[in-house]
Amino acid sequence: MALVPIILSGGAGTRLWPLSRETAPKPFMPLPDGETLLAKTIMRAIALPNTAALITVTNRDYYFHTKDVYASAGIPPPQVVYLLEPFGRNTAAAVALAAMYVEATIGADSTLLVLPADHLIRDAAAFATAVEGAASLARKGWLATFGIVPTHPETGYGYIRFAEALDVANTFRVDRFIEKPPLADANNYVATGRHVWNSGMFCFTPSAILEAFAQHSPAVLDPVRRVWQDLRSQANSSMMEIDPALFAAVPDISIDYAVMEKAGNVAVVRGAFDWSDVGSWQAVSALCEPDAEGNRGQGARVAISTRDTFVHAEDRVVATVGVENLVIVDTPDAVLVAHRDHLQRVREVVSELKARGHDAYKLHRTVARPWGAFTVLQEGPGFKIKRIEVKAGGALSLQMHAHRSEHWVVVSGEARVTNGERVYSVQVNESTFIPLKTRHRLENAGADPLVMIEVQCGDYVGEDDIVRFDDQYGRVKA
Repeated sequence: MALVPIILSGGAGTRLWPLSRETAPKPFMPLPDGETLLAKTIMRAIALPNTAALITVTNRDYYFHTKDVYASAGIPPPQVVYLLEPFGRNTAAAVALAAMYVEATIGADSTLLVLPADHLIRDAAAFATAVEGAASLARKGWLATFGIVPTHPETGYGYIRFAEALDVANTFRVDRFIEKPPLADANNYVATGRHVWNSGMFCFTPSAILEAFAQHSPAVLDPVRRVWQDLRSQANSSMMEIDPALFAAVPDISIDYAVMEKAGNVAVVRGAFDWSDVGSWQAVSALCEPDAEGNRGQGARVAISTRDTFVHAEDRVVATVGVENLVIVDTPDAVLVAHRDHLQRVREVVSELKARGHDAYKLHRTVARPWGAFTVLQEGPGFKIKRIEVKAGGALSLQMHAHRSEHWVVVSGEARVTNGERVYSVQVNESTFIPLKTRHRLENAGADPLVMIEVQCGDYVGEDDIVRFDDQYGRVKA
């Protein structure tokens, strides 16, 4: 029976600011080993036997970034299909839509393996064994979930209490799902040995999960079915864009609430693998080896009379003197300093930045784009200076700005420039000027990356001062 992993790649990861931002959330955040959670998830998924296809449900804005991560994973994936959401509607909608796609294109008796893109599992062999057990249950009509044996009383996770054992090793019928508990209850759950953490991973056939939606959550199933009917004409494409108006009618609810907590045929696989949702800086810190004083981190760090402190340093030396129990995350445009006891409140920083209208909640200084990336080098009243890198074959949209002009200097590569009615080449150490309110486009005309410096001048230099007329990446609707 074919195995079809469903990668759910969304979520803001606000507790991991400033490395996680709205335009580059937790799945894209590099871990201490340099890899992203999304890359680790895709490699873990395609290493499983009998993988027939890979379905990724993600936001439209993350499509090209996701494709780049998959391409850099270094392992040829099976057939990859992207279901692109215009905005988030939680996991119930994503799973139901993916199940409809697989039912129609691969088969109702396929085995779906639902994997969030932001979980870390390092014991691939033990994970594969758990998936094999879950797939056995799925073939018998069960809705299987994966439980993690608690290593400590954790109040930030949901729990699953399991009942009698089933005829597949390390699998049990689910007795009940439990919300994030107070500490006293979490201590009791660890002591009883009949509770596991709810990992948020699932395994079932399309027919079983869609039948469960029909029985327990038709308010989700019906509008998702209308979304799928609209998408059917794109079923032969690897990229399917969901209609915003139809998707807006889908309730915003998790699959746990919509189906799993209501259905009677729910089983749990008690996993023997390590697992983390990497949900806070405490979890990231745990991925680094401590020194003799309990300090952890990466980058250029100097620790004097410092204990139990995590430091993430990027472009400069971070020195700590006479401190303890801190988390310090230094990035080119933002620094986080937090006590370990208050790491859950980092998300409040993001809320405050949003309230102030500050771009640091959503953008890094270096911002990925479908065509490459740009880095803000300096910004002040009336000007902004950027380093722009365009991939071979890449092209910015044909666009215009209402409030700024632009000066371009080519550092390496060859640029093809559209400037009003003119199209011309700009070589290394040459420059060109784009006047205010002029249609223009920048393209990489060579086989190597194009690098240039852009100086913007005007009364407003925000990223939203852009009108697109044509774009090879689909950012302009017909």
